[in-house]
Amino acid sequence: MEPIPETVWAIEELGPFVHDGDLLEELTDLGERASAVVPDIVGLSMESAEHGVTFTLLASHAQRAVFDALQRPSGSGSDAVAAPEPSTTDDLLDEDSWQERALLNAAPCVKSTLTMPLVDGGRVAGAISLYGASRRAFAGHHEELAEALGAWVEGAVTNADLPFASLREALRAPRKLRSASTIDRAAEIVSAEQQVSVPMARNRIREAADRAGISETQLAEAVIRLRNP
Repeated sequence: MEPIPETVWAIEELGPFVHDGDLLEELTDLGERASAVVPDIVGLSMESAEHGVTFTLLASHAQRAVFDALQRPSGSGSDAVAAPEPSTTDDLLDEDSWQERALLNAAPCVKSTLTMPLVDGGRVAGAISLYGASRRAFAGHHEELAEALGAWVEGAVTNADLPFASLREALRAPRKLRSASTIDRAAEIVSAEQQVSVPMARNRIREAADRAGISETQLAEAVIRLRNP
């Protein structure tokens, strides 16, 4: 599996804010370890609580199909299929029944998923989601994958992201990081000029943006332009 371009750009955007070595190398290593346990993995996403973004790896053979599907508007045409309602109580309680229904709107190449929390020092540091090309890709492998990836197996959830929503989040990562950086710069300016703490300055930017009916990023850009015309 390889990182999507947006993941590479996001990690470059983080630059000096990554304190634990080469994040791109770490992600690639996670992908290799996961694939060694389950060979038909087609994707891996890691959500970082510290940075507030998601990073994604994709198998090369799945990239075109997945990205082509993302170009279609969500919920339109053949992109969304109405799933039949469960007809019996047994259907409601049967995991395979729910997976069957969810597969109607699954991303191309994705037939099963496994999501597990990442815990560091007793706190949740994020989550890792794996995407399989077969329905039973992860059956019987939860503990082995958790050990290989440093995840918490007791928090494992299956088939929660068959549409591969984490990929859409990963595509937004560079823009989110640039926006956060812009707001941070503006907050430092407001903090210095108004003699308040940086968190208070961020709050003032947020409130001013709400009153003006614009985004925090737009207001932050205006602050920076005023300071550096």
